[in-house]
Amino acid sequence: MEDRWLSVDEIGDYLGIKRDTVYKWISEKGMPAHKVGRLWKFKKDEVDQWVRTGGAAQQIDKSTEDK
Repeated sequence: MEDRWLSVDEIGDYLGIKRDTVYKWISEKGMPAHKVGRLWKFKKDEVDQWVRTGGAAQQIDKSTEDK
């Protein structure tokens, strides 16, 4: 079984999201990522678990919910 580190572009392709969204999820939603020098790297199994537990779920903005 292959267990290599994935790049920002590779994890974005895997999840079907843009690279800007990957960076946003790292900073705002706690997406599991590891900084190696200047690069972010990802373990697919960590990201899969994070998604399964709702880490990537949309959050409702309570200030605009009733509008």
